[in-house]
Amino acid sequence: MQANDLTLLHEAALEAGRIALRYWKHAPDSWDKGDGAGPVSEADLAVNAMLEAELRAARPDYGWLSEESVDDPARLAAKHSFIVDPIDGTRAFLNGDGGFAHALAVTEGHRVVAGIVHLPVHGLTYSATLDGPALLNGKPLTPSQRADLIDAKVLTSKLSDNPMHWRAGEVPAYKRTLRSSLAWRLCLVAEGRFDATISLRAAWEWDIAAASLIAERAGLRTSDRNGAALRFNEAHPQADGIVVANAPLHQAFLDAIKPVPQ
Repeated sequence: MQANDLTLLHEAALEAGRIALRYWKHAPDSWDKGDGAGPVSEADLAVNAMLEAELRAARPDYGWLSEESVDDPARLAAKHSFIVDPIDGTRAFLNGDGGFAHALAVTEGHRVVAGIVHLPVHGLTYSATLDGPALLNGKPLTPSQRADLIDAKVLTSKLSDNPMHWRAGEVPAYKRTLRSSLAWRLCLVAEGRFDATISLRAAWEWDIAAASLIAERAGLRTSDRNGAALRFNEAHPQADGIVVANAPLHQAFLDAIKPVPQ
């Protein structure tokens, strides 16, 4: 990682926000990507085009992985790579909800070393580097210390309500809430506004790369649903779900979630 990579990501994220807001609430063209991949809009593509042009011009030796770009396997041989989601939470964006984010990360090998998650409507910018604190608008983040699953405030989807995913055959009595942007969910836990976030379906790297570093630098544990460490810039860029919480609560979730056979 270069010393000013975080600054580069920050400036790109702010410009991404400016572009997105030109389309937000102005009925941008959108369509479904098919195969359960969800919607995409002309705004996603405009943000992606800017990010790819600006970031790759600034770091031509870095690999590139984006939700809205054709995957280039050359990234696998690069020492550093960008992993970006131009608009995380496209459904929210298209519904006029401000809970969408721009998630930008730099990896070194298989770990994230710099990350930015920016929500332009809410004026929120979360950031972290591998050797620095997790910040929100320049101020350190302090996560929840809650250790008990019961009544924990958890960001997750309705999929987690299915008893088949839990060892005991029943869903723990936590309080479930959802935000469209997966990156924002991790940041909200890092901020202490929620106690944990889990996803029991596969998670794309571009949704979680930047935010996973922010969560870790805030002092949280991050893993896939089986407890394995998250790795990035993989040939198949998906994690087998996620679990993000403070150490005791993270372990409580791992003890409760039914593991997926490997």
